[in-house]
Amino acid sequence: MARPPLHTLRPAALSLITVACLTALQAHAQNTEATLPAVTIRSAGAAAPADVTGFGDQPASSVPISTTVIENRTISETGARRISDLYKLDASVSDAYNAVGYYDYASVRGFVIDNTYNFRREGLPISAETSLPLDHLQRVELLKGTSGIQAGTSAPGGLINLVVKRPTAQPTRTFRTEVNEDGNALVHLDMSGRAGEGSLGWRVNIAGERLNTEARGTEGQRGLLAVALDARLSRDSLLEGEFEISRRRQATVPGLSLLGTALPPADPRININSQPWSQPTDFRNFSGSLRFTQAINSQWNWQAQLGSQRLKTDDYLAYPFGCSAENNFDRYCSNGDFDLYDYRSENERRTTHAAQWRVNGDIEAGGLRHKLTAGVLVSRFTLRGQTRANDSGFIAGGNLFTLPALAPNPQIVDPFTNRTERSTEFFATDVIRWSDAFQTWTGLRHTRLERDSIRTGTDPRATRYQDSFTTPWLAASLQLDAQRTVYASWGQGVESEVAPGRARYTNQGAALPPLKSRQWEAGIRSLNDSARWNLTYFRINRPVSGDQPACSGTPNSCTRVIDGSARHQGIELGGGRTTGAWDYNASVTWIDAERQGSTINPTLNGLRPTNVPRWVLRSDVSRTIEAVPGLKASAHLSHEGRRAITPNNQLQLGSWTRVDAALRYDTRVQGRPANWVVAVDNLFDRRYFQEAPFQYEHIYLFPAASRTLRVAFETQF
Repeated sequence: MARPPLHTLRPAALSLITVACLTALQAHAQNTEATLPAVTIRSAGAAAPADVTGFGDQPASSVPISTTVIENRTISETGARRISDLYKLDASVSDAYNAVGYYDYASVRGFVIDNTYNFRREGLPISAETSLPLDHLQRVELLKGTSGIQAGTSAPGGLINLVVKRPTAQPTRTFRTEVNEDGNALVHLDMSGRAGEGSLGWRVNIAGERLNTEARGTEGQRGLLAVALDARLSRDSLLEGEFEISRRRQATVPGLSLLGTALPPADPRININSQPWSQPTDFRNFSGSLRFTQAINSQWNWQAQLGSQRLKTDDYLAYPFGCSAENNFDRYCSNGDFDLYDYRSENERRTTHAAQWRVNGDIEAGGLRHKLTAGVLVSRFTLRGQTRANDSGFIAGGNLFTLPALAPNPQIVDPFTNRTERSTEFFATDVIRWSDAFQTWTGLRHTRLERDSIRTGTDPRATRYQDSFTTPWLAASLQLDAQRTVYASWGQGVESEVAPGRARYTNQGAALPPLKSRQWEAGIRSLNDSARWNLTYFRINRPVSGDQPACSGTPNSCTRVIDGSARHQGIELGGGRTTGAWDYNASVTWIDAERQGSTINPTLNGLRPTNVPRWVLRSDVSRTIEAVPGLKASAHLSHEGRRAITPNNQLQLGSWTRVDAALRYDTRVQGRPANWVVAVDNLFDRRYFQEAPFQYEHIYLFPAASRTLRVAFETQF
């Protein structure tokens, strides 16, 4: 399967920033006054801002940006194991090619976000082209919309930030186990404590899981070891570190496809990657970060961060692609036949290094209060691989209903594209308080990029690309009363693209102009102790590239150009309320998405992009059962509307609705808090396709899992 590129940072830059931080720390230590406020170490349950917004310690509810924050308790109660398991908690998010045993894709506001550029860990860039564990996370933050002031380059739609669990103020020991009827079994240990009269903190998360699903041949395993540390070096200095290693081995289940113009059975047990020679995909992940925070005085502080991620992947897949018997390569044959390929890409190595320095402060000028942030982020991605089996791995024709055993064809002759990407980003934000009720928000990020690529093998097709651009963001918010706030914002996001280095392109290896997405957003929020609601309107225009005219195999037969845009507009409505024994939480999103301005294929103009439902509804309700102290019943409903299967919109996938149910019982075991959760996912055992992505010029259909019973137990000791 194709992989997007990655970044990484030069060791010299890391060393330089480290030396600068230590020098500044030493100089400051000689002049620090005892009256400076201490840096606060947040406990696990403390309220925290959404770091993904880029506005420092501002509460998420006050920033004029649409965000969703999913805390660790919600992650464990829903039984989530991967990022895609959390999509059911927000109506603006849906699946976008999420196969069992593979990494996750997300569609936010109808746009598929980029796994290379749209993910963060502790605010620093990482690659999501791996299995990302959730056990050690304090929360997952989702920013919805363009992210030009939070990221140098990123796809529009959203940004996801992973925040690691911190050492707690008081010692904690938590043990959790969970099993389900498919044979999946988890054991998770979470421990935290402090030493040195509280100045040194530590937290360790250890998880192991036996993996299995109802799909045939998906037995596997995963493991995680995560350590978080902090040290209060002085009253005004805090050093924090977060490190983790993880591994996941499990066979990937490829998506199904159309049988001519008909849908196949929505059977989640079917696994075409079940040949006798099929192997599990193996993801290995190391991630680490250091953060130093230094108070300058009661109004100012600065922060330096270093981050590193090293991924190694061995990717194996027996995958179906098209139907040569009917000369149709975007779906299967009408009788269920397909062309089968033996894909093998070993020793893929992705490395991300990043360093960030920022200063935060409050000042008063001209009678106005300013909350300022400024800084620089330097990052470097590298992607390295070796010659693999892909197109050369054609085996023979298979059939969906018989799944015959076929001989492998590991012809390791297809080139791999190695990439190197460097980025330097300068950013600044200013929040101006004009009155107790009215604020304006401004942000600016200037990005400088260098990108190189070269293929393995005898045809290198080398490309080199350099560019710079600036992305602004403006917003205003007005607090109507103690509960309600209205806001409006405008911003940009940038993607960059280079014409492929193939002879068929007249502009091979040349950079296209920066693809700038533009977003308008307006909303109103209400928040009090027992209830909250929000109403948001958004409109995003994203440039789209294409080949003019359609490429053939002859040299200089086409040119990569910008070809119109995709326009997505919609309304998001959400809210929740706690009334005595009842808790409610719901969100609904309506998306009007269409293709505009295409000259290459004008027949697409006005049509809806594939795999984007018009309506999405998520709803949760729970009730405390007074007759049994500690018992709570809950139910979750997800509904997604019709969506296009083919780019010409001639084939549609019907809407679907799913209900999950759970009982939670809080009790005590040997005087310690404990709880049991018994849950049934897909309570009514609905059979349906939950998504229909069109990727790699092929139609995919992913069936939803059948009704599944799971039981979890958690206790402190």
